[in-house]
Amino acid sequence: MVHYLLGAITVLCFLASVLPFIPIAHGAVRIFDFGRLQILTISFVTLASVVAVLPRDQYCYSLVGMLSVSVLIELFHIIPFTPFWWQQSARFDPEKHDPQKQGRVPIFKMLVCNVKQSNKSHDKLIEIIEDCDPDILILMETDQLWVDVMAGVTERYDYKLSCPQDNSYGMFLASRLDVLQGDIRFLLNDSIPSFHCRFRFEGGDEFDLIAIHPDPPVPHRDTIGRDAEILLAGKKARYRKRPLVVAGDLNDVAWSSTTRRFLRVSRLLDPRQGRGMFNSFDARYPFLRWPLDHIFHSEEFELVAIRRQPFMGSDHFPMYYELAYVSDHNNETPDSPSVMDLKETRNLIHTESKRERRPVGEDWEK
Repeated sequence: MVHYLLGAITVLCFLASVLPFIPIAHGAVRIFDFGRLQILTISFVTLASVVAVLPRDQYCYSLVGMLSVSVLIELFHIIPFTPFWWQQSARFDPEKHDPQKQGRVPIFKMLVCNVKQSNKSHDKLIEIIEDCDPDILILMETDQLWVDVMAGVTERYDYKLSCPQDNSYGMFLASRLDVLQGDIRFLLNDSIPSFHCRFRFEGGDEFDLIAIHPDPPVPHRDTIGRDAEILLAGKKARYRKRPLVVAGDLNDVAWSSTTRRFLRVSRLLDPRQGRGMFNSFDARYPFLRWPLDHIFHSEEFELVAIRRQPFMGSDHFPMYYELAYVSDHNNETPDSPSVMDLKETRNLIHTESKRERRPVGEDWEK
């Protein structure tokens, strides 16, 4: 019986590891991108069990081979988001930037959180906002109730951009930085908003921000909508006129083919690389967590801090980011997109722009 159980687990781990390599934009395939850390853990434990329990025969060697492939595949995806890898975003070092020569380096703090529309623990988020005191606050899944409840803590911000919705795709932004432009755009779906803002530091330097929240993958639908919106943001970043930050709940993990293609197309940097996964979802279940909330930035920014915040009742942890705008940055040069990257980006955006569909999970919070 143990032989069959170990064999069944081995086959499942192997399939879960290799299925995401199939170039199909469907939730039944893409869903296996998410639990790579969990698959790695199960594969490693099963491998140790096979070696310890089974006799050395052909069956044992077959299981060891499949499990070894599974472990290697998962490590290949995960290791870049551990301290064992090189850091893509440079750590800001104030001693390298002489304020007497260059003036004060602009630094801004940002808090991003998917509040979960049905979550009633408003006070917990208010405490986190007061503790972090961000310069820019971005909230997702905000309905009118959430906007109203946050009014007390956000009254300190001079600028607010709000798009409350009852379909779990509402968004809210508050800023104490000068906002030169703040647009609400529906990129590819009339029910999914995105924010496009231009900020100005006290010294006059400007940067842009795009905040998006595409719909999540589900096993019974394709992921073209999600992938296309992420890549459309990447395409806009590619032709940016100013330094840029892209942030939000992308409903995609940091190591997926879509997110890596987004980085190549946009030529933005991922500050988690070489530092950690910063798993932000699912906040309710410790074993089922992966990096779902993201920030990406252009080369002009260096990382000051990135921290996951305490549980506040949502299925997402709030994420705190602090970036410094520097002219003489020490960042690595981003990878360039391939011809296939650009072609796939065009195809996905074109396909989604021709469709009319309702977003995934509009009624989940009701």
